[in-house]
Amino acid sequence: MFAKLEGLEKKYLELEHSLAQPEVFNDQEHYRKLAKAHADLRPVVDLFRQYRSLSQELEENKQLLHDDDADIHQLALEEVHRLEAALPNIEHKLKVQLLPTDPLDEKNTILEIRAGTGGEEAALFAADLFRMYSRYAELKGWKAEIMSESPSESGGYKEIICLITGDRVYSRLKFEAGAHRVQRVPATEAQGRIHTSAATVAVMPEAEEVDVEIKPDDLRIDIYRASGAGGQHVNKTESAVRITHIPTGTVVTCQDERSQHKNKARAMKVLASRILAAERARQSSELSADRKAQVGSGDRSERIRTYNFPQGRCTDHRINLTLYSLDRIMEGELDPLVEALVTAAQADALKAQASE
Repeated sequence: MFAKLEGLEKKYLELEHSLAQPEVFNDQEHYRKLAKAHADLRPVVDLFRQYRSLSQELEENKQLLHDDDADIHQLALEEVHRLEAALPNIEHKLKVQLLPTDPLDEKNTILEIRAGTGGEEAALFAADLFRMYSRYAELKGWKAEIMSESPSESGGYKEIICLITGDRVYSRLKFEAGAHRVQRVPATEAQGRIHTSAATVAVMPEAEEVDVEIKPDDLRIDIYRASGAGGQHVNKTESAVRITHIPTGTVVTCQDERSQHKNKARAMKVLASRILAAERARQSSELSADRKAQVGSGDRSERIRTYNFPQGRCTDHRINLTLYSLDRIMEGELDPLVEALVTAAQADALKAQASE
């Protein structure tokens, strides 16, 4: 591990030297690329330097344990205990930093939320989830853009698809994929009985042309008139688009924009991301026989979280974490959940690495 860390520190210093060269600074594109690589290495290099410094300090204090002066001996003993307690924690952090990174973590994300069992209450819950993720995006400085929506009669969503763009969006949202369950008293419930309903969330990295190849011959594109609320425009212009990817049977529809071209562009973006996500899931299942070990595997049949409104409780079933801060969670304060899921995923990855 330490040989690898020394190699990373050497690379970090080389990048630092390159960034100081005038000819590199004059080539802005090259400079930005090097600056990003330098910034990506900084956390692990800083941590390694801290570890090395504390290790050296530990050895020096161990030497002082042989000193005849009782006060120096006692001070050295206290320092040895402090440093021996601190070093394992830093070593663990270094191991986490050296874990292979998911190449898709840097991607923007397409989020699909669909009402499940529970009728109109499920549609309202889907709307609540969309608002929760929108608020989370706002708190993180990301941008959320609705790509397609299918409203319900009561103001909820049968389905809503949005694109979330920003810094490392997929790395944070990928754990949200799965079935979300809500327990609460619906506004229409006269007897005050608690109802259970559900919504599914699909999280897909935004696909680029280099990520997935879609041949035009593999597509069937249907143009039809938009339906639903929309005033005079509806049913007069054939602007809605349905695209079918014949090899996989994947179907995407988009009718939100008045322009056929805009609807087609949005539908193609969602289609490419769905195909990429499906391919990733296939590869993942081939690599791991134990699906339960995969935090946030994206299996939509898996109930991942329960939102219990009467108790103000949110429980993530994958890591057995319960938080009694449901009101703040629904306002987009998802980091306590996300951080716990990230930590659990890292622990699983470290176990897998140790067993290899």
